[in-house]
Amino acid sequence: MVNILRYILSPFTLIFWIIVKVRNCLFDNGIFNITKVDAKVLSIGNITVGGSGKTPTVLYVSSFLKSHGLKVGVLSRGYRRDSKGYKLVSDGNEIKVPVNICGDEIYMAADELNIPAAVSERRVEGAEKFLKDINLDTIVLDDAFQHRWIHRDLDIVLIDQRFVIKSNCEKAMLPLGHLREPFSSLKRADVIIINRKFSEKIELPYWINKYIDDAKLFFASYEAVGLYDLKTHNFFDITEFQGQKSLVVCGIAKPYSFFNVLEKNKIDFTNKLIFTDHQAYAEKEVQLIRKKFYDTNAFSVVTTHKDAVKLTNYSKELDDIDIYYLKIALKIENKEKFESILINKMNNNKTN
Repeated sequence: MVNILRYILSPFTLIFWIIVKVRNCLFDNGIFNITKVDAKVLSIGNITVGGSGKTPTVLYVSSFLKSHGLKVGVLSRGYRRDSKGYKLVSDGNEIKVPVNICGDEIYMAADELNIPAAVSERRVEGAEKFLKDINLDTIVLDDAFQHRWIHRDLDIVLIDQRFVIKSNCEKAMLPLGHLREPFSSLKRADVIIINRKFSEKIELPYWINKYIDDAKLFFASYEAVGLYDLKTHNFFDITEFQGQKSLVVCGIAKPYSFFNVLEKNKIDFTNKLIFTDHQAYAEKEVQLIRKKFYDTNAFSVVTTHKDAVKLTNYSKELDDIDIYYLKIALKIENKEKFESILINKMNNNKTN
């Protein structure tokens, strides 16, 4: 049904391409003003719709900068949240709002790293309010490559490795394909990361070389850290689940990589419930999980970290079911060079 709709709307692809090109031209020529805020700004984004690994990269970069003494905070738009405008999510010590008010990704970042976090659709306004609320010298913007109204000192763009070998239709601009911007927009990026996630590394097709400078190209993958109990947060090695029949629950954009790592670790995911991306769990979904769990005689429920931050709200309703979430970590090839770029760009000497 989705593919049929894409083809029906395909005539609008050229219109969308023209709008994007004109908009970028207006920014490039200074007709649209770009605002600089009183902090270093690092943007992590992509040029496609769907999951490319932005959240694991936000966690990696923010954790690294924090470990090097920077006062770092994360600012997101808060995709699919039940609120609007600016919201302070965390001051670094305490989370101020529930997950439905801020969104799962920013909640997960604040909870995982104990760093300040905020949400705002308008990044300039959000950054200025964030800096009034919290003493920061560095702001990490989540999913902001297209949000050009705010100046950034470093632009990191992620591309899912599987995307570069997709069909030409899928590599077209929206609404026919998955591109939010043409590949030519990659010239704005300071760092480009090809994320293979849990797949094997492939040789990139020749055509992409004209868009990517080798000097700013990096490769990344995921590592399965382990499984954690949803209620106690106790750690379990993923090998302990080998051969066990689990009910797999997920609501993420591209679950392929999640299923891939389960398969590689011999976890039976024949029984699964797949929800829409950023699923807002409610009583209906919780009861569906309960029914599916008992109908399939599953040993446990295995879910993603993003889903876990929302299912935690239903710990009481799911008290009789063992639920575990997979925690993953981003691994960067040539990480010394990558981290050197971060330090050089994000240091406290605001001379750039």
